[in-house]
Amino acid sequence: MPTLRVHVPATTANLGPGFDVLGLALDLWNTVTVRPSPALRVSVAGEGASSLPADARNRVWQAFEAVFARVRAPIPTVAMHCENRIPLSSGLGSSAAAALAGAWAANVWLGEPLSQAELLALVTEMEGHPDNAAPALLGGLTAAGLDADGRPWARSLPMAEAWYTGELVVWYALPDVALSTEAARAALPKQVALADAVFNLSRAVLLLEAFRQGDPGLLAQGMDDRWHQPYRLPLIPGATEALRRAREAGAWAGALSGAGPGVVAFASPEATGVGEAMRQGFASRGIAARLWRLRPTPRGVWHEREGTVGRRQSVVGSR
Repeated sequence: MPTLRVHVPATTANLGPGFDVLGLALDLWNTVTVRPSPALRVSVAGEGASSLPADARNRVWQAFEAVFARVRAPIPTVAMHCENRIPLSSGLGSSAAAALAGAWAANVWLGEPLSQAELLALVTEMEGHPDNAAPALLGGLTAAGLDADGRPWARSLPMAEAWYTGELVVWYALPDVALSTEAARAALPKQVALADAVFNLSRAVLLLEAFRQGDPGLLAQGMDDRWHQPYRLPLIPGATEALRRAREAGAWAGALSGAGPGVVAFASPEATGVGEAMRQGFASRGIAARLWRLRPTPRGVWHEREGTVGRRQSVVGSR
């Protein structure tokens, strides 16, 4: 087996009213390189280099191993190098990216015995939900969920081509605040009022149409939410202020990214002050923040091996 490189994008999920359903792939990539080795060797560079395990506890390796176990194939010894650009515990799907990278690498190594639906199911088992795994797998804007039997499904959704080719900038600000996914989920109410459910459904329809048309005005309306952000944003000092200042600086809309603590703002390329406005919003509460200027990417996970590129499809699982 020659050297194999797998590339997986960052993802922002829970977009506005699309809690646990909508996700978007962003052009920030983790790369995992796998090659044969006399013994297991795992190395990590970039984000998490000093904190992630460089042994069999590594999530990429665990997903790699899980695919071999799923098809009952002997597990090879490999050297695995993880080049991480996606920040950890940030709301950009770093955990899903790691799991998908390992699973994809193993599937390619084995000659692709598992379908994309089966890979999505395996990663969802590890993650507990498919909303980040879906855009990481398919690229672009996606919807994901579980069918009546609990099996994950994912589908690509239309987005204006111009928003993929430079007319949409996604500013991402990551505050120096710890917020676990478990804590963020615990903050959510157990029940949702009917009026709030109707509100979110109406905004979700607007949001999908905004992405399809590339309509900034609809995006601003469609990103409104009453299900999760009103409960989670107060857990992150400065987040509400960062989003408010982003809009004042010209952003069309903003949202909590995943479960946080990072936030995203959607803007035109001309609105160059949005990122700094977000940083200042966090600074107003004494919180430092890192910034990324990103773009949506229509491309999901892919690999390089002797010039071949991995396939993807627009629908995975139940329709």
